[in-house]
Amino acid sequence: MPEPVTALQLAKARIPARYRHALADHPQVTAWADEIARAGRPGPAGAPGIAEGPSLRIVGPTGTGKTHQAYGAIRSLLAAGVRLRWEAITAADLYARLRPRPGFDSERDLQSLMRCPLLLLDDLGAAKTSEWTEELTYRLINHRYEHLRPTLITTNLTTDALRSALGDRVSSRLAQMTERVILDGDDRRRPRRAA
Repeated sequence: MPEPVTALQLAKARIPARYRHALADHPQVTAWADEIARAGRPGPAGAPGIAEGPSLRIVGPTGTGKTHQAYGAIRSLLAAGVRLRWEAITAADLYARLRPRPGFDSERDLQSLMRCPLLLLDDLGAAKTSEWTEELTYRLINHRYEHLRPTLITTNLTTDALRSALGDRVSSRLAQMTERVILDGDDRRRPRRAA
């Protein structure tokens, strides 16, 4: 009889190749993942599932490992046996995916992201903003804020810069709903110069 496939093995197809082996090693990120795992309600097979919980905003300059930590947190939850329906999307891809077009119900897709038990919203504030993107971001963040849906957010922007880019309503909700994790250091994507 073949071994059962674990949730972590199934997730490999959904996690970008660069992050398939990501490990969350920042103390605030691992503490968040532990808290989410403990707060889960038991499911049909006894494994915990996400109900409600805190969110995390991972902030830092380009290349400091924000996305790596976020995927590492998702992998930690899956490895811990948490039943987890999750989505991961960059802010730019979110706006492209939900842009109105004939024959596509963008409202239905937005509702799915609003209700998803865990959402990774990567690179918030990196895409060009408009009234439409500000409204869309507000609707997504506000719904997740009101329903205490755990959300992992990565951004290069400070709180003030997020306020300028996305408006006071989004910034205020993010400040209350997320614990802020600050990553710093050099851009890991650039080759290091020899001393």
